[in-house]
Amino acid sequence: MKLCVLGAGSWGIALSLHLRRAGHDISLWEYDAAKAGQLAQTREDKKLLPGILLPREITVTSDMSLALSGREGVVMAVPSHGVRSTMVRAVPAWPRGAWVVCASKGLEESSHLRMSEVLKQSLKGGVPVAVISGPSHAEEVSRKMPTTVVAASEDENLSKTIQEAFHSDYFRVYTSRDLAGVELGGALKNVIAIAAGITDGLGLGDNTKAAIMTRGLHEMTRLGVALGAQASTFSGLAGMGDLIVTCTSRHSRNRLLGEKIGKGATLEQALKEMVMVAEGVKTSHAAIDLAQQCQVEVPITSEVYEVLFKDKTAKEAAHSLLSRSAKPEQSF
Repeated sequence: MKLCVLGAGSWGIALSLHLRRAGHDISLWEYDAAKAGQLAQTREDKKLLPGILLPREITVTSDMSLALSGREGVVMAVPSHGVRSTMVRAVPAWPRGAWVVCASKGLEESSHLRMSEVLKQSLKGGVPVAVISGPSHAEEVSRKMPTTVVAASEDENLSKTIQEAFHSDYFRVYTSRDLAGVELGGALKNVIAIAAGITDGLGLGDNTKAAIMTRGLHEMTRLGVALGAQASTFSGLAGMGDLIVTCTSRHSRNRLLGEKIGKGATLEQALKEMVMVAEGVKTSHAAIDLAQQCQVEVPITSEVYEVLFKDKTAKEAAHSLLSRSAKPEQSF
């Protein structure tokens, strides 16, 4: 199958390499011409994925028309805030009959739309859209460490196509029709991971992090259901699975950002020290607005937002959560 991966960050590189290993003809698009040229020549991004080499068979280019020419499917792997602007470039060159699967996780800050909704708007309908999500750090996928994800689409045939295209002996793919749930799980868990990182920075221990993850999953589910998702999806790979890895892994940029803030850094200082994008920062703003619209209580997300944008200290946020009124535990 001829596939194009849009975005040559760590995730785009890892997916390009994985799909090439699976036997597909791959083109990889990078918006920065200088970076594309360097990656095409050296076949390695020493900053993002040191030691991982792209095969010569993968075409690396900043020319969108060249990257998309003749492709049967497109994999969107740019950070969520760049999906719409990337589609502005891609739509004029979109290959006839090609489907698209979004591997970007987040909510658009201005519109609060999920990434599949941004893609559908950009393509004005008529193009099959899917998403792929789950606990899948690029650093591990690129090194063939066993990984399991979910491919979701309202079109069951497309979900199966994605499953077949991505599936391998170390990369297992399940299918789902709950497009909203899979996307919201992948987006909202990044905010909870910032909270988990803050507990690391404050040195609050494993009990605290377990509580943040458990109650965080509860509020993710509560908001997701209010937005049309299925509660059961949040107990699976795109919800609990992705939440666990993002809250605990050394590879997690959202957890790392939270840790820096917990240790006393401002958001600006923490972002300057980051090599990659922490999606939870922008998602927290969208999540708060959506929760208010749906009249859903999201205390952990609210405290993360207050710390990131309202100058609340990490210690004050922790105290606010612990001093909330006692109540029975609820589950879905």
